[in-house]
Amino acid sequence: MIPASLAFFVFVGLFSPGPNVILLTASGARFGFRATVPHILGVAIGVGITAGLTGLGLGAAIMAVPMLTVVLKGMAMMWILHLAHSLYRATRAPRAQSAQRPFTFVQAVLFQWVNPKVWAVALAASSFVADQGPVGAGLALALAFSAINLGVCLFWTSAGHLLGRLLADEALWRVFMTVMSGAMALSAVLVLL
Repeated sequence: MIPASLAFFVFVGLFSPGPNVILLTASGARFGFRATVPHILGVAIGVGITAGLTGLGLGAAIMAVPMLTVVLKGMAMMWILHLAHSLYRATRAPRAQSAQRPFTFVQAVLFQWVNPKVWAVALAASSFVADQGPVGAGLALALAFSAINLGVCLFWTSAGHLLGRLLADEALWRVFMTVMSGAMALSAVLVLL
């Protein structure tokens, strides 16, 4: 059973804008809901794995090695900036003809390893299950993060899909993608905090 306080904390932490929310909203707008499903599932599974490993103690172990923390932050910042640049350059080409494509399931799972927001929320959430021991805490966090984030991902992808239909004008599309890429770049800068 997932404590209500943990569920609420995880929901607020994952629902608020961050790299996953931005990418899923943009993907829903660019490629449609159906094409983004592998990305949705990859995020839901990936955050569950990351949170579960945090509950098992991996997060604390990483934080205990300052140089490893610096390397992970650097990797995260570079990858997120790359994604921001890709969003900025995103075209409005018809979906079937576009060489661009949404994240695959595996890409979305792997992205969670360098997603600083997921690590931060998982580390903070581990305090809600500290009394359960490493295995219990790991399972509780994995289940809470995957289940709750699946709903979050479905919401933001649907919102992006609806926005994509409203943004038929090329100028509006360009404004939307500029805002999305700027928000993504800002999240890269926040990695350093």
